[in-house]
Amino acid sequence: MGRDDRFDNCPCSGTTLSKLIQPAILTVLAEDALHGYRIVERIAEMPLLSGSRPDSTGVYRVLRSMENRGLVIASWDVSAKGPAKRCYRLTSDGRKCLARWIKTLTQHSQAIDGLLKMAKRALLPVS
Repeated sequence: MGRDDRFDNCPCSGTTLSKLIQPAILTVLAEDALHGYRIVERIAEMPLLSGSRPDSTGVYRVLRSMENRGLVIASWDVSAKGPAKRCYRLTSDGRKCLARWIKTLTQHSQAIDGLLKMAKRALLPVS
């Protein structure tokens, strides 16, 4: 085990970024109504997860919670070949929630930028 391997499961490795699954779902559904499997695929394409596939069970759990809160509506799509699939679309409350996420993430991004600048300065060699 390499010296830095001990950080693989540390939040510093970015593993907690998957906690942002709700705004990721809202973002992909703002573009189009999608089946659950396709939502998982689209989230995997986002820079947030760096090409990793999100836990599909977790995505479906979040979708159910979002449906209960009125952020998404699910309907059965029986038009495609194979079994019926649930198709999710954003509601007006879902769009409002995404707008709030945008404000929140913008604020966090600015705070992280400030922290990053301070952390880089802190690591500079002392003259």
